[in-house]
Amino acid sequence: MVVGLTGGIGSGKSAVADAFGALGIGWIDADHVAREVVMPGEPALAAIVERYGDAILQPDGTLDRRALRARIFDDEAERHWLEGETHPRIRQRLRAHLARLRAADAPYCLLVSPLLIESSQHELVDRILVVDVPREVQIERTLARDGVDRRQVESILSAQSSRERRLAAADDVIDNVFYAS
Repeated sequence: MVVGLTGGIGSGKSAVADAFGALGIGWIDADHVAREVVMPGEPALAAIVERYGDAILQPDGTLDRRALRARIFDDEAERHWLEGETHPRIRQRLRAHLARLRAADAPYCLLVSPLLIESSQHELVDRILVVDVPREVQIERTLARDGVDRRQVESILSAQSSRERRLAAADDVIDNVFYAS
């Protein structure tokens, strides 16, 4: 069985996944896979550079995530273009990772993804576990952790499924408001 672990930015998904991992539960992080598909030499990075130019790269040839974030989160059309380039590649790799985890002799494994619902990754899982916190807690945690401004955090939140939509899709919910991630 594959359990999809999701929650908005700053909800504590990583801390919850680490807790499951400490118990011996295998998991794959969709954010890590998303980073893999834009590494130097990958077709998705080539498409991004073709669209935005070399200024979107760091001196070592890796993607400048901050520069890309600044371009796409304020422009819905650009965000959709980027998702069209990356999400199919991410799903393909997730399927391969999940096949390996399923082959292990474990009762279940986790797919950890902040975009589980909106990127159709929920189709890869059998159950959905939502790590839930109020929006203001998400904002406070993300501001403290990422060194970004409130406008950027709110832009990221607006690109993710609403709290209500995540909770409606959930089979199970972890209330993570009291955990300081």
